[in-house]
Amino acid sequence: MPNPRNPGSPNDPRSQQYGWAYGNGQHAQPSGPEPTNVMPTVRRPSGGAPPPAPPRGGYDRPLPQPGQIAPTPGQQGGYGNQGYDQGYNQDWSQPSEYGGNGGNGGYGGPGDGYGGRGGRQPKPKKRHPFRRFVAIVMIPVLILVGAVAWIGISAWNKVDKVPYEPTAGERPADQPGTTYLIVASDSREGLTAEEKKKLHTGDAAGSRTDTIKLLHTGAGKTIVVTIPRDSPVDVPGHGTTKINAAFAYGGPELLTQTIEQNTGVRIDGYVEIGMGGLARLVDGVGGVEICPKQDMKDPLAGLDIEKGCQEADGATALAYARSRHVESTGDLARGVNQTEVISGIGKKMTNPATVLNPFKLAEMGKGAEGLKVGKGMSVIGGAKFAWAFKALAGGSAMTCGVPIVGMSTQWDRERALTMFGHIKEDTVDDIPADLCTPTGLPKSVTG
Repeated sequence: MPNPRNPGSPNDPRSQQYGWAYGNGQHAQPSGPEPTNVMPTVRRPSGGAPPPAPPRGGYDRPLPQPGQIAPTPGQQGGYGNQGYDQGYNQDWSQPSEYGGNGGNGGYGGPGDGYGGRGGRQPKPKKRHPFRRFVAIVMIPVLILVGAVAWIGISAWNKVDKVPYEPTAGERPADQPGTTYLIVASDSREGLTAEEKKKLHTGDAAGSRTDTIKLLHTGAGKTIVVTIPRDSPVDVPGHGTTKINAAFAYGGPELLTQTIEQNTGVRIDGYVEIGMGGLARLVDGVGGVEICPKQDMKDPLAGLDIEKGCQEADGATALAYARSRHVESTGDLARGVNQTEVISGIGKKMTNPATVLNPFKLAEMGKGAEGLKVGKGMSVIGGAKFAWAFKALAGGSAMTCGVPIVGMSTQWDRERALTMFGHIKEDTVDDIPADLCTPTGLPKSVTG
């Protein structure tokens, strides 16, 4: 078989025309300049695009013989010489239209279309599935977080900031942990005539504190201490009188000064809510659960409920927190009911189903219009208070009344100062069990 790269027959037309290049045994040289051969115009498929490259082939396919049809696309290629062979099979002076199949890849990728060895085609980059997951999940999360933050900040901007730190007298030094003063006033401010009728608030002027509580959070357990509003204490500048009168005489500043001087505990933050605000806040969180231990009917407070756990709306929760004419312990029992309502609000406020729901959060934000906080409390400070409040909502906080003497609201000074001493030193976990009772009465009295 003649070697296509080295034709040896004298009668071979290639040997006659190109013998000087291939050699015809006589090492003939061309007698004159080589004539220029006009190459035919290469025809391309419609659209002007070059022919598609054949797929890659294998390297172990034998070299095709003259006259043998080159492998079709998809078959293994040879050594990159099929373009040459295919051109030779047609006519040396009339090469194939595209110079052959280019070897279908040879050792690598598709041929170059002119008999050369092809190169490897780059693989398309695949997008990592985790990136797709992040895009699908994180975008809605960021939108939700943004909506919640916007609603929260908008609600915070509606909260009044009032001065509460005393400007007169000497204050206790800084103490470990954080202690908040929580006040619920009987102010009718902002209530319409219809709301006053619905909430049974009456038209009393002025403002006194129906609820006075200290919430302390620190190294140990969170503790909430209820101070009976009728507790007789020394009010600076007004002698001995009921503690809630301090608020009526001098607002949050005088009340803070009165508590600090009688307990030795430094107040670090202040939160106040009026009757209308309390009712709106309860409705905003979708109601709270209360569990009265007996049927309660109090026309003065507008309360008429049966014993047992039940869901209460704003008006009912407010009446439950204000009533003191049904239970035998009077104002002491009211303090327990108030803690129950406040705990219910905290439970709903810190529930992810509420916090992460922009619609419920917007409803809850309406109650913010009735809130007041101490001047200087930032959004971060409000969040810290809510986090401390969460312990009360979750039931892990200690709930105590100031230790009192008998059935009166007179403080048992020795026992009371022992309790307040542990709060000052942030050693709440060391408070004796018999010193912390919901009403402040010894367990020997309440059983």
